[in-house]
Amino acid sequence: MEGLKIIKKPKLKKPYLIVAWPGMGNVAFRAAKYLAEELKARELAQLLAQDFFYPTGSIIQEGVLGIPELPQGNFYYWKNPGPREKPSAGGLAGGRDIIIFISNSQPDLARATDYSQRIIRIAKMFKVETVVSFASMPQPVDHTQEAGVWFASTSAELNSSLKKYNFNFLSEGNISGMNGLFLGIAKKEGLKGFCLFGEIPLYTIQIDNPKASCAVLRALARVLNIKMDFSSLIEQAHTMEEEINKLLDYLKLGPQAQSGPIGEEEVERIKKTLSQLTKLPVSVKERIEKLFEQSKNDIAQAGGLKAELDKWNVYSEYEDRFLDLFKKNKAKDN
Repeated sequence: MEGLKIIKKPKLKKPYLIVAWPGMGNVAFRAAKYLAEELKARELAQLLAQDFFYPTGSIIQEGVLGIPELPQGNFYYWKNPGPREKPSAGGLAGGRDIIIFISNSQPDLARATDYSQRIIRIAKMFKVETVVSFASMPQPVDHTQEAGVWFASTSAELNSSLKKYNFNFLSEGNISGMNGLFLGIAKKEGLKGFCLFGEIPLYTIQIDNPKASCAVLRALARVLNIKMDFSSLIEQAHTMEEEINKLLDYLKLGPQAQSGPIGEEEVERIKKTLSQLTKLPVSVKERIEKLFEQSKNDIAQAGGLKAELDKWNVYSEYEDRFLDLFKKNKAKDN
């Protein structure tokens, strides 16, 4: 198929298609990545990037300049071992298989239709009827609160089916970027779909929010009746919450610091400060660096380092350094 590389053609039971791209709070991307890893989903196909992405600059690594790799778009599949269930009024049913499409970057939205059509070709090849996406829902809530879940869908029947789960219903609004646009394009192609939104505090929109990712995955597990272990994602959420607490304590220090609701001016100040944080909390970065040092002295520690990198989905960012550990260790033996 043009623009697609098919890796496997498994027989699937009317699978759901779950799609995700990076967005505010990285809610959708992190949720889909965790889902694929937790279900041990297998690679199904690749969407070739050269027609939709192009380099916009060069990168420098260890003083050497080069052209960055194009973003990746990968399909994965999971076969549900459970029995198939009868669909509800909105057509939702448990026991079905799942296809997951994950891209680590959003394409130029001017070409979103052509890009989406390629994903839809895969969906129709495997007789997908329903598409699911995730998104963030910025709200005036505190980062220590549990993240609420909202939803919107492509039909009144599907909305009626989803309301029984007691999620918040989004009756008006919009979903920016591919996490929302794809559902609209898919609807034109005859597919049903719904989006699950995870609440994030207004003052944390620039940083990862694993708590919201966990919330939308829990919601998805209920709707599709699948079992998952959320412990690793919950740990990530607790770590991020601690990091935000430290920063808020720092920003509120001084004679004028008061407890109570955060005002608009303080929200803007916090947002500006949080935007300077990287994807990883400082404490996690420090732990990774410590594990690197330990692995340099004892290569047997590399297993723990790899587990930590995988837990935070950052192995690709550290891959060269990680592999260098083994090269240096081999050189020592020689």
